[in-house]
This record gives sequence, C-alpha cells and structure tokens, in this order.
Amino acid sequence: MLFQRPILTTMIYVLAALLLLIAGLAALTIVKSREIEASYPPVGDMIDVGGYRLHAVHIPRPDTADLPALVFIHGASGNLRDQMIPFRFKLEGRAEMLFIDRPGHGWSERGGAENNTPDGQADAIARAMRAKGISKAIIIGHSFGGAITASLALDKPEMIAGLVFLAPATHPWPGGIAWYYRLTSMPAIGQLFANVLALPAGLTRLESGSACVFAPNPTPGDYITETAPGLVLRPKAFRYNAIDVSNLKPYLARVSPRYTEITAPTVIITGDSDSVVLAHIHSEGLARDIEGAELIWIRNLGHKPDHVTTGLAVRAIEKVAGRDVDLKAAAALAEAALVNDHATCSGEVSSAG
Repeated sequence: MLFQRPILTTMIYVLAALLLLIAGLAALTIVKSREIEASYPPVGDMIDVGGYRLHAVHIPRPDTADLPALVFIHGASGNLRDQMIPFRFKLEGRAEMLFIDRPGHGWSERGGAENNTPDGQADAIARAMRAKGISKAIIIGHSFGGAITASLALDKPEMIAGLVFLAPATHPWPGGIAWYYRLTSMPAIGQLFANVLALPAGLTRLESGSACVFAPNPTPGDYITETAPGLVLRPKAFRYNAIDVSNLKPYLARVSPRYTEITAPTVIITGDSDSVVLAHIHSEGLARDIEGAELIWIRNLGHKPDHVTTGLAVRAIEKVAGRDVDLKAAAALAEAALVNDHATCSGEVSSAG
C-alpha cells in the first residue's frame, strides 16, 4: 500500500506527458501541412470525373504537334510535378499533354473505395482524359504508375496509342512492403500514425529518401523544391499512399496474368541498379508478357529514368508513336553519361518489390 499512490501518480504523469506529446505532434502536423500546401498550391485544373475531382495540368495540342497526345502517370509518394518537371519543356510544342495527380495524391480528391486499387485509378484517369477531349494517347507510367498504365491498356485498349513504362511496378514480388505502409493502411492506428508521426518523421527523411530513390545517380539539386514530395506527408495523402502500396501486390497477383492481352506498342526502360523495384521481375515480366515489347536496360541507373534519362524516355515515346528510332543507340548514349555516378543511399528504401 505504501508504494501504490506514488506509482499511480507516476503513471498519471507519464500518461499526461504522452497525451501532451501526441497533441503537440498533431498540432505540428496541421501547421506544417498548411505550410506545405501554401508552398505548393494547385498548378492546374480540377476535372470532375463523376462525384469527385482530379487535379491535372492540360497542355492543348499545338499546331506544331508531331506526336499523339501524351498522358503521364506518377508513382507512389508522388504528384504530377514529378513527371511535369522533366518532360513538359522537352515535349512542349510536340504534343498535347496531360499531367495528372492520381486519386488522393497531390491536389486530387480520392473518390470512393474503387480507387484503392490501380484499376479504379485507371478508370478515373480515363474519365479525366475524356473530359479534356483526349480519346487516344500514349501513356507514360513511372513505378506504381506502371501498374495503372497496364490497367488502362487492359481495360481501355481503344484509348491507348502506345505505352512507355519507366522503372515499373507491375508484377507480384517476393517479400513485403515497408512497415509504415502496413501500419498506416490499418483503420484506426493508421489514422493516428498519419495524423501524429508521419509528417514530423517524414520531413527529416525527404532528402535521404530522395537520395535512395535516385541512387546510384545523384539527386538533382532542385528536386525537392521543384517536385514537392512533401505533399505526400499530409495525413490524408500519406494514408491513401499507404493503402495504394498495401493493396498493390495482391492486385498484381490477380491482374498480371492478363498482360498477354495487351497489344499496344510498348517500350520499357529500367535500370540495373534500381533498389526500389526488382527490375528482373517487373520489367522483364512485362517484356515477356507483352508481345513485341522492347526492354531497354540501362547500366548504373537507379529508380528515376524519368529524371535521369529523360532524353531516352522521349526517344521511347517517339518509338511507340511509330517513328524510326534506334533505342539501343540512344540507350548507349544515356549509359555513357552515368558511368561516373556513385551516389549512395544511407536510409531505408521504400521498396515495392
């Protein structure tokens, strides 16, 4: 009895301190989320796709166009800026372009539960395309965006002029996903984690996390300020991203056997030093499954061919558009520029296979 009251008092103090810490971190999350949103406001239009809206930058077809319409789909943890920054100015004047925030990412609204898997998001993007008058396009998908690109090709083949996959995630892989994806996708504890810890912790890892995605290639000095990866740290976006990644593997196990149905002209660009996705499973799997697909391996390339080998990706777009392009020669030039890249990764890689 002599020790019960001090122990109880201590427990009360500890609980009070814990609650204060949680409240403080939650308040910090709100403040920092507003700062991130103020720094990176919407840059495009909000497109109604049937009860909710997607944010997109639409560049109408110019008179000088020599390519079909192009639709760019970003990967996990990203937003439309991640594709718009490297590709817009290289292709402006050559094609109509649509850079789009996937449902629940960037400034797009999430919509319903159908958007918890790539096929639902593919359908939403198809509706956005139609809303902008794009009946057929070359689809360019990076990483997770590759799964959506493949879903579009399966479910909306009449809208596909060609496919370019950049370091795609398209097949079930051995192993799992990062612990914080599993945690955040859970109903109650996931919401708590997203609203309290994800943003403060994530802000400390933006630079190191980006370095791991690019390695062994150096991260462009303006990458974080230009592409706004901090947008994914906002609680709702962080949780939607976790749900996407958590649902990806079972979805791919169900859908990837259908890839043999895809008939569109296809190019896959992948790096032999990608530490985020297993290229021999995803990229080689696509090349095996899609008849006529051309697989381009780049030595010493990490997970960001969109930024590191943008010129090669543009040549791939030209190839699927029907131009006479020697992609092997273009790949050799891209490889030569990467010979001396030796950037390292000091953090945990957010692997998706």
